[in-house]
Amino acid sequence: MAYIAQSERKSLLAPVLFMLVVGTILISLGVWQLHRLAWKETLIAEIATRSKAPPQPPPGPSEWNRLAPADYAYRHVEFAGRYENDKEALVFYGAGPHDLGPGYLILTPLRLDSGAIVIVNRGFVPVELAAKSARAAGEIEGEAHVTGLMRPPQPRNLFTPADEPDKGIYFTRDPAAIAAHFGLTQTAPFVVDADDTPVPGGWPKGGMTEIDIPNNHLDYALTWFGLAVGLFAVFVGYLRARWHGE
Repeated sequence: MAYIAQSERKSLLAPVLFMLVVGTILISLGVWQLHRLAWKETLIAEIATRSKAPPQPPPGPSEWNRLAPADYAYRHVEFAGRYENDKEALVFYGAGPHDLGPGYLILTPLRLDSGAIVIVNRGFVPVELAAKSARAAGEIEGEAHVTGLMRPPQPRNLFTPADEPDKGIYFTRDPAAIAAHFGLTQTAPFVVDADDTPVPGGWPKGGMTEIDIPNNHLDYALTWFGLAVGLFAVFVGYLRARWHGE
């Protein structure tokens, strides 16, 4: 009997170790997602505070190399300069939550008094107004005052089409790509989304910023913990089957 009991313990060693290792991994992943949840909630609160705070001047060129997107995204800023309308870029914009249909975001370099450039996302125009001649009233000449939110460069993914700079069409809000095409130097590494202050002729339409930060970490945590509970239940069922089969 002692020999049989010892053999039984050995036969259970592998499934017990498997349950312990996998269960520990699943629980650790759930705990990690809870930490991510706390981090994301803090980030969302910080972004809400930044976006609603009184506008401040944006960081100057001496600070650009030290900027981290997480520290400035959606910061409320205001500044003045002159648009270089001949270097305007169109960024494709599909149907979004503003229910305006597909069109383009108008990104225009604005030259500050210091000579530095900040690329401003002036807002949306429908496809039929893509040509500057179709919205000539909105091409602001002279000094322009801009209030808006700082945005980091928009990342590309496997499904992002290639830009067509020769046609002035882009598929991400990437200030570096626009600056490179137009030969701009001393260009800020961020874009500023202009607010909804009306412009002559009504286009482009500003205030298009979407502050929609997904926060699914609680769901992920519950999934991992649920899998851990399921694993434990399966193991208990396995043990019962073994015992009843003896």
